[in-house]
Amino acid sequence: MNDDALTVDAPRTRAQPMAADHRKAMIVDAVIPLLLEHGRGVTSRQIAEAAGIAEGTIFRAFGDKEALVQAAIEKYLDPEPLREALRSIDPALPLEHKVRAILYLLRERFHSVMRIMHVIGAERPPVPQERGEFARIIAHILEPEVQELNWPPERVAHLLRLISFSSAFPALNDGIEFSIDDLARMTLVGIAGTSPHVASTPTPSPHPEASCS
Repeated sequence: MNDDALTVDAPRTRAQPMAADHRKAMIVDAVIPLLLEHGRGVTSRQIAEAAGIAEGTIFRAFGDKEALVQAAIEKYLDPEPLREALRSIDPALPLEHKVRAILYLLRERFHSVMRIMHVIGAERPPVPQERGEFARIIAHILEPEVQELNWPPERVAHLLRLISFSSAFPALNDGIEFSIDDLARMTLVGIAGTSPHVASTPTPSPHPEASCS
């Protein structure tokens, strides 16, 4: 008997259909860049081409385009990725580095929010603020310096949030932009104070990944 006679073809299995939740998440991810570029005027055809699906799949998954747009806005504004990035900042880092990393992440977040405001329009963003969790994360990061702070860590958290927001607002900063180094020094020493946590001369902002290790 030759070897071919002993060969048994492996049974062929049909590709499993994509789970509904996974398909919806894939469509949402595809529509976010289109929303930023085209706003609510993005067409179902553009969405289908970006996601590599038929237009009918969009309506079967979401019912209508507006429901998809709302899902994409909620995904884009989800605060959890920011919280995770903040949680990754090592409390053992020097205070100046931690403040830089926090300010960088917050300002990037506010820049992102402002990018999609033309899509949201006048309506209130659909994501709750939940500032308490944010303040608790910052308090943990600043715990090693708690005795040196002029305010409780939770209040410092809101100060950092305020500074980040104002520095990300285009109308307030046109032509007078502040760098992350500027914001960190402003936070730590004000306009005339000194701090042992600030280098005598400004240094380039560390890459956020390096500061958040």
